[in-house]
Amino acid sequence: MSLKIIELNDIGITVGDETGVITRSPGFALAAGNSLELGEAAEQQARLQPTNSYNKYWHELSMEPLSHSRGIRHFADIAYAQLLHLAEIGEIDADVIFAVPGNFTRAQLAILLGLSKQSPFTAVGVVDSALVAAIAKARSSSVIYADIQLHQVLLTKLVIEDDQLKSESVIQVPGVGNQNFMDLMMQLATGLFIQQCRFNPQHNAESEQQLYNELPNWLKQDDGNQNSLLLDLKTSTAVYTAKMPRESLINHLSGYYQKIHRQLATLATEKNTDLLVSSAMAALPGFINTLSDLGNLHILNPQTINSACFDYREHIISGTDGIHLVSALPVTTSIEPAIAAASETSASALGAPQKSKPQAPENEAATAALTYVMPTHALFADRAICIAAADCIEIQNQPQLNGATAPRDSIVLSLSDLPGGLGRITQADDAVWFDSGSLEFLLNKTRVSGRQKLSLGDRITFTENSEEIRLIQLV
Repeated sequence: MSLKIIELNDIGITVGDETGVITRSPGFALAAGNSLELGEAAEQQARLQPTNSYNKYWHELSMEPLSHSRGIRHFADIAYAQLLHLAEIGEIDADVIFAVPGNFTRAQLAILLGLSKQSPFTAVGVVDSALVAAIAKARSSSVIYADIQLHQVLLTKLVIEDDQLKSESVIQVPGVGNQNFMDLMMQLATGLFIQQCRFNPQHNAESEQQLYNELPNWLKQDDGNQNSLLLDLKTSTAVYTAKMPRESLINHLSGYYQKIHRQLATLATEKNTDLLVSSAMAALPGFINTLSDLGNLHILNPQTINSACFDYREHIISGTDGIHLVSALPVTTSIEPAIAAASETSASALGAPQKSKPQAPENEAATAALTYVMPTHALFADRAICIAAADCIEIQNQPQLNGATAPRDSIVLSLSDLPGGLGRITQADDAVWFDSGSLEFLLNKTRVSGRQKLSLGDRITFTENSEEIRLIQLV
């Protein structure tokens, strides 16, 4: 008997305990005969039986009657079935804290708590997912949390007031959810298979489902070649291979990215804004590179919400007055001048204007050490390389990429008129450094050379138009 955390995001509902996330179930259901399949098994058959497939029952949770359904009265019936499914696979038999998206209405929260009363566990608290996602990192007066669901992107602005982090506003961005991205990428992949192999994978349900199932695996390819993905589909009679240029993929998705960016910009009005991005959203191909003008970027670990719920459980678990949605939590450390200055430094690195600097303190070296914010990863294209885990990150140049696999802890660019070795990123003396030797490069659009100290938010390029290497925190 122990406390469990259920995070309700239909892209993948998770169950966790004090050791971390222990199971995950996407918000899919399939009515097969007299039974109801749920989670991954249902998702991997959704294209085979589209009329019997459901994936909006959390997004549109209600008790409105459904027509043309087999034994399912309303979406709440499916949600209840998935709660029972989660209880079984996650071995939930005691108390549960729900972390729910900030767009959940009072009616939906009431339905959720009503369903949980009929489940083999006891709901003891409900908290805004964005709040617990941000609480461990919140040190700036303005924080934005960006997350993706099956049918929308959810943007939450949080503020610190009176030593409390509070959810201030929520923006739902419809039409750019995970299913929209999957449909768009499937269209691109289908066009490439037709063009390169004269094979249409969407000509029947079986190959269409296979295409859908394989897409996530293709997107995870990390062979050192940043230029293209190799797509393999096997049928009973043949194996088809198509090449998907990464640039074409990112361009194909750019319209969706622009829609998200516009909404983010309406929230990121303060220059010291911390932008927190969920791991699922950060995995979208090329998405992170569209955020360079929006604040201090942090990519969250998939365990962040689960861990924060345990850390703050005393503030989340409801008392005798009944369960209510927790939308504010105490900030354990107030915003210190040193941290505010660090945020200002990062904002300046991204081109934001700075306030006038205060008079220098007596111990400038000590103050500089306090204000320095050390990045944890170097981000290039869609790959974030852990700086501490690598002896050094080599920056290499191959003007004519030949498809050879690059070393794991390296970044490979393709730039003419530059040498093969462009420099290396290392961690030493409690700081991160880039050493280019005598080669000039652009650090935040300023031309420098030699050994340079790198801070959170810094950007490295080698020509005016080359792809950037960005220093980020993965927390």
